[in-house]
Amino acid sequence: MQPLRNLPEKLKSAQVLVRFCFRLLILTGFALFGSIGFGRSLIALLWMSTILCAVMALMRRERFMGVDLNHWDEMAGYAALCALASAAAGR
Repeated sequence: MQPLRNLPEKLKSAQVLVRFCFRLLILTGFALFGSIGFGRSLIALLWMSTILCAVMALMRRERFMGVDLNHWDEMAGYAALCALASAAAGR
């Protein structure tokens, strides 16, 4: 399968950090309007984001523990925030 020519091979670390923060703001906004409460909604959305980032990293064949930040690092960030939110909620 040929790689897509329009997609950059590597994103710079700053772009990944901006993407992470922007997605986190969107997740927080959706969790505010969740019918099951903010904490439980945020935990569920962070868990789904963790899985999505892992799938994206596998699809893009990104290197784990590479020099630049990538979807694997973003996945670790979402997993850490999910664990923190779960501990704060007492689950």
